[in-house]
Amino acid sequence: MDEREALVLNAMREAGKPVRPGDIAKALGLESKEVSKIIKKLREKGEVISPKRCYYAPK
Repeated sequence: MDEREALVLNAMREAGKPVRPGDIAKALGLESKEVSKIIKKLREKGEVISPKRCYYAPK
C-alpha cells in the first residue's frame, strides 16, 4: 500500500461512517478524480467496501 492509499484509508476510518470520494478529497486537499482512482485500487485489494452507491467505507 502506498502513502496516498494509506491517507485515504485513514481518512475513511476517521470519518466513522461511509463517505463519498469528494468528501475525502476536500479533507485531504486532493483532486476528487485522484481519490476515486485510489478508492478503486483499495476496493480491488479488498480494503474498502461500498455499503451503498457512491459511498465507501473501510472493511
